[in-house]
Amino acid sequence: MSNRRRGVVVAVCVGAVLLAGGAVAAVTLGPTQGTNQEEPVSSIRTGTAPITAGDLAGTTQASGTLDYADQRTIGGGAGIVTAVPAPGSTVSLGGTLYALDNVPVTLLHGPLPTWRAFESGMTDGPDVRQLEMSLAALGYFDREPDDEFAASTARAIERWQKALGVEETGRLELGSVVFMPGDVRIASVDAAVGTTASDKIVTVSSLVKRIDVPLKLADQRLGVVGTKVDVNLPGGQRTTGTVTDVGVPTESDADGQKKVTIPVGITLDDPAAAAELQRATVTVGFPTERRENVLSVPVQALIAVDDTTFGVEVVEGNGKRRQVPVTAGLFADGRVEVSGDGIREGLDVVVPVS
Repeated sequence: MSNRRRGVVVAVCVGAVLLAGGAVAAVTLGPTQGTNQEEPVSSIRTGTAPITAGDLAGTTQASGTLDYADQRTIGGGAGIVTAVPAPGSTVSLGGTLYALDNVPVTLLHGPLPTWRAFESGMTDGPDVRQLEMSLAALGYFDREPDDEFAASTARAIERWQKALGVEETGRLELGSVVFMPGDVRIASVDAAVGTTASDKIVTVSSLVKRIDVPLKLADQRLGVVGTKVDVNLPGGQRTTGTVTDVGVPTESDADGQKKVTIPVGITLDDPAAAAELQRATVTVGFPTERRENVLSVPVQALIAVDDTTFGVEVVEGNGKRRQVPVTAGLFADGRVEVSGDGIREGLDVVVPVS
């Protein structure tokens, strides 16, 4: 590689990092070459790439963790654990989360947790409505769900208990059902069959994966709900996501040093892109600067015109090359924005090839 091209490649890499961080640097780039001088003989292999028009977007990279969302530990009740589901399995509406003394603890749908038993004479409440809605979805309640525990509610429970093969009491003891917003995945089994019930029997999650990113405090301006981000998955696969929630600054210890980060939650725009991943470390690109409808070339196309000016080598139709000074703008995704006299879309420029 010639001294000039080698100097430019190193300098551009440094310059791109500095420009991305908002710094301005003057770089010395080897011997000056006049715009009309012939190229010295060089052993470096070269090819060409066109000057293209389009949008460029700078990014700030941050590491995050892809995992199933809304993890929660479930347990409680009295008795011996007699059945647990398989880790990674899905429990649907009316399904068994685990069993105590051979009596199933079942999943129902609703946003409110249980805080009392369901029985005749109880006061009205929204928990009764979500119970009746689940019983209706299971096919045991045939009236319009409301907040009142009526005789029809008790009859629906009895029909359901008969189908489950348990005592038909028409009431549900506290802890016999668990409400979750939807179906769940068994993230882990935390108590073995034969052990005494505790507050930690199984850990469940939603069926949806999300990415959690501890964003640096200095980059908190990037954490905006609705922002589209790039996601690099293991194996080189790339996809996109959307910021769905931004938390408050959180202090943590890392190697004995305290640091403050902003918790940012991201959902994948295409969940199928991570279908084969259960948990993984990913890299997220948050957009920073953006240039619309600009001309750009691969970063490797830049050469030095003098100590303060970049240029590119344009290939004419007859195969001859000429050096054209350019003003470099935004560096992004291995390309750089260029402008200057004689620079237009479609022209081929010289780039080194490996």
